[in-house]
Amino acid sequence: MNKELIINSAPEGVEIALLEDKKLVELHYGRGQDQFAVGDLYLGKIKKLMPGLNAVFVDVGYEKDAFLHYTDLSPYLKSIIKFSKLAVDGVTTWGDDLGKFKNEPEILKSGKITEVFNGKPEIIVQILKEPISSKGPRLSCEISLPGRFVVVTPFNDVVAISRKIHSAEERKRLQRIVESIKPKNFGVIVRTAAEGKSTAELHTDILELEKMWKSMQANLKGAKAPQMVLSEQDKTTSILRDLLSESFQKIVVNDKKLLTVTKEYISRISPGQEEIVTMHSNQQSIFETYGVAKQVKSSFGKTVNLASGAYLIIEHTEALHVIDVNSGTRSSDIGQEQNALATNLEAAQEVIRQMRLRDLGGIIIVDFIDMKLPENRKQLHDAMEDMMVNDRARHTILPLSKFGLMQITRQRLKPELNISTAEVCPTCKGTGKIGPSILLSDDIEKDLKYLATQGHQSLKLQVHPILEGYLTKGTFLKPSIMKKWSKLYKVKMKVIADNGSPLTEYNFYDAHSDDLIKL
Repeated sequence: MNKELIINSAPEGVEIALLEDKKLVELHYGRGQDQFAVGDLYLGKIKKLMPGLNAVFVDVGYEKDAFLHYTDLSPYLKSIIKFSKLAVDGVTTWGDDLGKFKNEPEILKSGKITEVFNGKPEIIVQILKEPISSKGPRLSCEISLPGRFVVVTPFNDVVAISRKIHSAEERKRLQRIVESIKPKNFGVIVRTAAEGKSTAELHTDILELEKMWKSMQANLKGAKAPQMVLSEQDKTTSILRDLLSESFQKIVVNDKKLLTVTKEYISRISPGQEEIVTMHSNQQSIFETYGVAKQVKSSFGKTVNLASGAYLIIEHTEALHVIDVNSGTRSSDIGQEQNALATNLEAAQEVIRQMRLRDLGGIIIVDFIDMKLPENRKQLHDAMEDMMVNDRARHTILPLSKFGLMQITRQRLKPELNISTAEVCPTCKGTGKIGPSILLSDDIEKDLKYLATQGHQSLKLQVHPILEGYLTKGTFLKPSIMKKWSKLYKVKMKVIADNGSPLTEYNFYDAHSDDLIKL
């Protein structure tokens, strides 16, 4: 699979499009002043304990207090509270070596919120979910700093290996390497991307993350809650960190500063791959050149058409998303059951693309075309599982129900991406009303009379084909409206039909120079 990253730098921020085999599958927007992004660390202040919910509300500076549930508290919560207070006061007896920090006892996994919080302390929290709809951010105290190959978790010494690394020998090798190089009091989760990597590459990644932690500790000194103390990397570098692999063929940017930053970052995380970064030099917009703009227009909206003639209807409610698969104009001689399977498999691919592209989260119900044979229903479910491999969001797919419905849950970390593809009507300018069509010929004659008085003797009139037929229809005994006007105002006239013209719009051009005449 060939992957391309198209990065459009604009004054209001950065737009990032991920293409897989030339097809748009992810679209990200990075704004310069993004706040409360997933992964950001804040010094928050406990505002209200909610024993009934076994949770607390925390002030992190958002208009609504953030939500922190007991299950999202770290076992090392007491150590985090102690660290937060001492770091803010500047009493860092351990210096910048977390290994010398004395941890507090762990809390119970199934305790009560009133047992772990005394008063309303200030505490380091991490954004788990961005603000969505009317809800504030969701928080976690299980702090993690993600790198290219590893994720670092402070206040413990646990080393864990990604379950997607299947080789027992490779798992043992990575465990041995990480245990020998990791700093004390830092747990490490080894990511799938670390498979086959050298000790030096893993050590560089861990040192980079340890440096980030030290920077966060420095930011805490004298901080007043609520305050951001460490920001997640910008969208471009975080996507590169998580996605960059040998399958990337091209990264195109349209800004020299961004080109330099991207090349520097890639040379640091994946030396040798920086030559895939190129500068867009075409006069045309970067998204137009690589077909992103057209795909955005065709991919967002209630109806999504498929190549075979089938189509999807995508509806959104407060509780869930519903996707209906319709066969449309698709026809085949292979039989109803096989036709339904073929349509469903094609639709499944587009459903997965739409979930990634729009970042649909929560509960998603897909109403596939009914199939009777159990083996066909299983084939569709297996295909969905296989095609979801590239989706970074956690998800669960249930087999088809007896009603032909597939239930999917997908991790929701930020608001759904919703782009309006509708355009303002050029004729009515969005009002839904146009001038009286019965007076249109009067308006044209009035403008023609004015141009004749200005000395124009040879003109072209560009109109909609229906209007062209109305103006030029006539006989020798009953001349057309156009011939009457030409004779009356002594102007040579040629009427041109234009399929692209709105019905009630018309334009005059000079017949010699073809210049548009503005009235």
